[in-house]
Amino acid sequence: MQSELPPHGAGGDVGSYSVRETLSQLGVRELLSEVRDRIEQVIDTRDRMDGLVEAMLSVTAGLDLDRTLRTIVQTACSLVEARYGALGVRGHGDELEQFINEGIDEQARALIGDLPRGRGVLGLLFNQPKPIRLANLAQHPSSVGFPPNHPPMNSFLGVPVRIRDEIFGNLYLTEKAGGQPFTEDDEVIVQALAAAAGVAIDNARLYQGTQARQSWIAATRDIATEFLAGTDPDEVLSQVVEHARTLTISQSAILAVPDDPDIPVEELTHLMVTQRAGNDVAPEGRGLALAGTAVGDAFLRRQPVCLGDGHDAALGDPLPEGGPALVLPLSTPDTALGVLLTLREPGAPPFDDQTVELAAAFADHAALAMQLADTQQRMRELDVLSDRDRIARDLHDHVIQRLFSIGLTAQSTLARAHNPEVRQRLTSMVDDLHQVIQEIRTSIFDLHGGDHRTTRLRQRIDDALHQPTDAAGITGQLQISGPLSVIDHTLADHAEAVVREAVTNAVRHSGATTVTVHVTVADDLTLLIEDDGHGIPADITPSGLTNLADRATAAGGQFQVSPPETGTGTRVCWSAPLT
Repeated sequence: MQSELPPHGAGGDVGSYSVRETLSQLGVRELLSEVRDRIEQVIDTRDRMDGLVEAMLSVTAGLDLDRTLRTIVQTACSLVEARYGALGVRGHGDELEQFINEGIDEQARALIGDLPRGRGVLGLLFNQPKPIRLANLAQHPSSVGFPPNHPPMNSFLGVPVRIRDEIFGNLYLTEKAGGQPFTEDDEVIVQALAAAAGVAIDNARLYQGTQARQSWIAATRDIATEFLAGTDPDEVLSQVVEHARTLTISQSAILAVPDDPDIPVEELTHLMVTQRAGNDVAPEGRGLALAGTAVGDAFLRRQPVCLGDGHDAALGDPLPEGGPALVLPLSTPDTALGVLLTLREPGAPPFDDQTVELAAAFADHAALAMQLADTQQRMRELDVLSDRDRIARDLHDHVIQRLFSIGLTAQSTLARAHNPEVRQRLTSMVDDLHQVIQEIRTSIFDLHGGDHRTTRLRQRIDDALHQPTDAAGITGQLQISGPLSVIDHTLADHAEAVVREAVTNAVRHSGATTVTVHVTVADDLTLLIEDDGHGIPADITPSGLTNLADRATAAGGQFQVSPPETGTGTRVCWSAPLT
């Protein structure tokens, strides 16, 4: 049996062998340790890559923009073990329009106050759109510090989020777990997540834009349908204003139009508010000045005017100042009809280009529907006028001729009647026929007039006669001769007031049983009010008669009070020229 030990006397060789063996064993252990570390790194890298892939799938899964933005921040914090995270959405210029944060509760957020606007390091990424990795945020030259009650933050990682060639915003991460700084691997992972986030945000924005467009199209269709169906225009215009307020995400909205559509556009000085929705806005009936205001610019140039937050007095009194405003012209190729104005609360984001485009198209379609509805209404009125002309011809050519024939027959019979009672009845019948013929002629005048004011004035005079007489149990009779359609608004107001006051005096003071009103329209308007009472009492106050005389003077006419030609009572005659 041979020994494995070296030969006797070779002591130096034995020592060298032990050292070599020890060194060899140490090298193996180091190699194994290094291999183990590399394996752990590979496993960690694989886990992080798996987490990144899962995060990218999670971020790109949804189409709701707000939820997608929140998911991006939460996922980024989880991937790099950051305590705090935020996504700043770029607005106009280099300011932040939105700031979605993670890690700060509602109570702390309330104590901090206003959200960041993009100054300091947060805004640096807009000017230098590349990743920023800092061990101590406060030591960076661009740092502007933290507001009171803000939690301390040291380590920082900022990465821009791009949508194609546009900087949508920045992803901010602070306070890595264990107080460690963010690593280069963290930066690479967050950059990859930001790239996926850009795609997800783009998809969500496209989806949101499609949904908004569909909502505007549906609103336009509803408005056009209501207009063309003959719905009350005021009701439809109210819906127009409410749709505009809702779809532009505004606090309030108003509709203003010229108070007289017949005045040329270049002669208008203001528009009248006719519809409104929401609070803190000009009341209906208030005028909006055109000169030097955004309302005037939009109306006269027929172009939308968009105002940012804090627009001062650009809208003009009495509109509120403060939040973003959008003034939309309601116009057709032929004419300007008015403006549609939406107002957001102070501090709200401005109107984006897509909202302005969709709202302007909605206003254009609403204006076109308004014009088409007005055209249809005019056509219906023409149809009514045509029917009135036909009825008037039939009344004149057939009904009146037959009544004349009946009247002539009655008059010829009257000559052969010897019984006094029969003669009296025939005479009364002939008088009634003449009265009916006169009323039909008046109706023919009204039908040919074709103006709703005619019917309105007839009703006003009838009410002025019968309201007091019916209340007192007195018989009231109305006879109208001539076309009421030629009487203007001012003279019509005088006529109603004169009839009402004269009839009221007769009812109160004359003791009459019958009051008759004759209205004659020729070169002048003549009102004759007669009663069968005992005349004007001596103790009656003359104020009522003075008012009638004053109205005659104001209208350039005459006024006279006298007893009737036969019998008892009072005869009031009031006249005024038509022009």
